[in-house]
Amino acid sequence: MSRRARILGTLLLAGALTGLGAAPAQAQEYRYWSFWDGKGGSWAYATEGPATLRPADGAVAGFRFTVSADSAAAGQPRAAADFNAICAKTPAKDGDKRIGVVIDFGTAADASGGETPPQARTECARIPKDASAGDALAAVARPLRYDSNALLCAIAGYPKSGCADQVSGSGDAGSGASASSSSAPAASSGSGTAADGGGGDGGPSAGLLGGIAAVVVLGAAAVWQARRRRG
Repeated sequence: MSRRARILGTLLLAGALTGLGAAPAQAQEYRYWSFWDGKGGSWAYATEGPATLRPADGAVAGFRFTVSADSAAAGQPRAAADFNAICAKTPAKDGDKRIGVVIDFGTAADASGGETPPQARTECARIPKDASAGDALAAVARPLRYDSNALLCAIAGYPKSGCADQVSGSGDAGSGASASSSSAPAASSGSGTAADGGGGDGGPSAGLLGGIAAVVVLGAAAVWQARRRRG
């Protein structure tokens, strides 16, 4: 192998090792309303927003004010997803459906600006059969507040201000401090699917991908040099 090829290989290998050793950036946490589907009596993070999800009669929709970086870390509603208990006193009606709604305002540590979270609530919404989970929430927990991107910001007036604010620092969830209003995990968006806000999808980091790419280039350079010698 020529001196030039050895130098090239050394540089590419250094880049590969640097990329592989790069630590992923710390996921940014957000303070926001998460949206949950009470399937079979247990909570599952919703795969679409409340404005597009149209639950069947007997379903339970859950909302939890939480601080997290992604859906995997989001706190689920602490009340049971028990439709029979929630809607026991709401009779069925022809042409309508009944949806159990659980609203968990979170903990004092999750609150922003010194606010005190209200007590958790369970409600039974009786709404038209083609109505959405967002319609069920609006029927029992006004006033609701949305931002210009249809992200759910407040339920029953809580919180009074802010919308999916970034929490400044990994350990500041209880401090009430926020840095900006960038979008949080969007499961409570009125417009679409849930999306993790901070790298909680389990995919490879940018550093790892860069390292892999450098290793591929290094291997290609070695093959090219070997073919050149044989030629």
